[in-house]
Amino acid sequence: MSTSTTARPGAAANRRAASDARERSKRLRLAGVVGVLVVWLVGWLVLRGRDTLFLATGESNAFHRWLFEARERFDLMAQTNFFFETVIGGISDGLNWVVETGSETFAEAAFPRPVPEVGWLGVIALAAWVVYALAGTRMAALVTLTLLACGFLGYWADSIDTLIVTLVAVALCVLIGLPMAIMMSRSRRLTTIFTPVLDAMQTTPPLAYLAPLALVFGIGAPAAVMVTLIFALPPLVRIAAHGLRTVSPTSVEAANSMGSTKWQTLRSVQLPMARRTIIVGLNQTTMAALSMVTIAALISGPGLGQPVIQALSTLDVGAASVAGLCIVIIAIMLDRVTTAASEFGEAAARARRNVRRRRLVLAGSAVAVVVAVVLSRLYLQVAAFPTSPNLGAVLADWAAVAQAGFVDAVGGVTLAIKNFISFQLLNPLESMLGDTPWWLMSAVIVALAALLGGVRALLPTVVCIAIILGTGLWHDTMLTLAMTLVATIVVMLLGLAVGVWMGRSRRVDTAIRPILDALQTIPPFVYLVPAVALFNVGRFTAIVAAVAFAAPAAIKIIADGIRGVSATTVEAAESSGSTRLQMIGKVQLPMARGSVVLAANQGLLLVLSMVVIGGMVGGGSLGFLVVTGFSQLEDFGKGLAASIAIVALGVMLDRITKHTAARFGRVDTG
Repeated sequence: MSTSTTARPGAAANRRAASDARERSKRLRLAGVVGVLVVWLVGWLVLRGRDTLFLATGESNAFHRWLFEARERFDLMAQTNFFFETVIGGISDGLNWVVETGSETFAEAAFPRPVPEVGWLGVIALAAWVVYALAGTRMAALVTLTLLACGFLGYWADSIDTLIVTLVAVALCVLIGLPMAIMMSRSRRLTTIFTPVLDAMQTTPPLAYLAPLALVFGIGAPAAVMVTLIFALPPLVRIAAHGLRTVSPTSVEAANSMGSTKWQTLRSVQLPMARRTIIVGLNQTTMAALSMVTIAALISGPGLGQPVIQALSTLDVGAASVAGLCIVIIAIMLDRVTTAASEFGEAAARARRNVRRRRLVLAGSAVAVVVAVVLSRLYLQVAAFPTSPNLGAVLADWAAVAQAGFVDAVGGVTLAIKNFISFQLLNPLESMLGDTPWWLMSAVIVALAALLGGVRALLPTVVCIAIILGTGLWHDTMLTLAMTLVATIVVMLLGLAVGVWMGRSRRVDTAIRPILDALQTIPPFVYLVPAVALFNVGRFTAIVAAVAFAAPAAIKIIADGIRGVSATTVEAAESSGSTRLQMIGKVQLPMARGSVVLAANQGLLLVLSMVVIGGMVGGGSLGFLVVTGFSQLEDFGKGLAASIAIVALGVMLDRITKHTAARFGRVDTG
């Protein structure tokens, strides 16, 4: 009894001592951060404008020229080298054939026919029947209405092309990703090997994929499919592997005890029990694929991205709005259908008494689908989508008028916001980052990485800085970093304000969360349209689009963190007389600081990806260089170097924020 009584106070004292040591260590690190920032400020004031490695827009360095020459050598090698000519060329030709065949079958004129092989009536009937079989009546109706809407908006062929490329990429993701997920669920060694690769694939901003894939596969449908495949693969692999790992061990042991082989256990137990989780991964992969397909229009990928780019390049807000609306409704359709498919399969399995009736309905409707397909091949009226009513032209005119009226009404407010953020935040930060000597700025970043994230953040940071310096685009990278940081600050302010509000009120959460879910469904490309409509082109437009794209994720993470604070802790603070502000500032936010730092990590990466895409609307810096690398052949080397710098910047920011979250996100409860 006495030994136990003595041991408990000793253990408690040890925990308090360890907690005090951790707090002292954190205070020392934060003091070090302040010291580094002071040194940076003084160095910037004294050495401003020296050794900035500035490279003018029309200039290039030896590395850029080497990349350009490497492209020419690569093109020559692709015509003579067996691997590139046979393997890469075969893959490219195969993907091109699949996409072109799908397009000529369902979307574009199939020579010598003036219309596709299957007209619009047959396409809608076939799509509705497939979705009915997978997800039920409501989703079949949603698909029908979505396709009709795209057609009457004037983008039938582009919409179908978008769906074709998306579905081809998703099918390849399933063929490659599901076996990877199975292997990861069974082998820790393979998980260790695959995880860094998946991390790099998810960390890389989407625009950075385009240049290297265009180099290997050229521009067009094959490169669009491959870049979409690479970008969309990680969610399916990660989520499916998690689902397979979390299948009840009891069920697996029961199957093994009955003599099932590994394949039989996988097919009969693990895959069925993880089905819903796998479809969630498929949902995320499908949404990622759609967002990348639209961006792949920069490398001549078919689909709705093309009219959006053309409209943005001429500042035709009306046309961009209509094409963007088509992308949004397709995204909503794909999101709802894949989500409903996971629930519908389980419900159909439970309702066995309706199986016979359902089979009869499927068989009868299949006959109707065949009739619709035949009619769409024989009659022009149901082959070529009707040109009237032309809702797209009406909506484009309305959008242009509404945009002009709105800008006239709130132009003063938007200009004031633009000037405030530009002159008070963006310009000073760009000057501090871009005009500081490269060696001092590098030392500051390395020191901050070491103090905030430790050795795990330090080593990747050093490597990434070396890569950025090697590209010769240090100054442009710092300007991109400045826009990213400003947008992230705004995202976090919104995240804290709205997230705390949602976390403290169920009613507010119920009202706002569906809006955030809908905003996260929209592909990032589409956010450029309203940003251009409100602020014209320029770097601030890229920041606005980035904030709109990243804020929903940050808000939801912070709201969940606030709601996850122990009810006992909240009640204790309330009983001690804490005010609302004291509760938020001294209890809930400190207890949820892990979620806040995670929100900063995710917000930062989402902002970076969108800021880079903003290069298409005057965002400048690395994104602009990537875009010009596609449009002007002589700038390809510089554009490819910019892609490399973007990847290095993204990995560096991810590692710093992720390891900072791991070190500072813990809350001591002992």
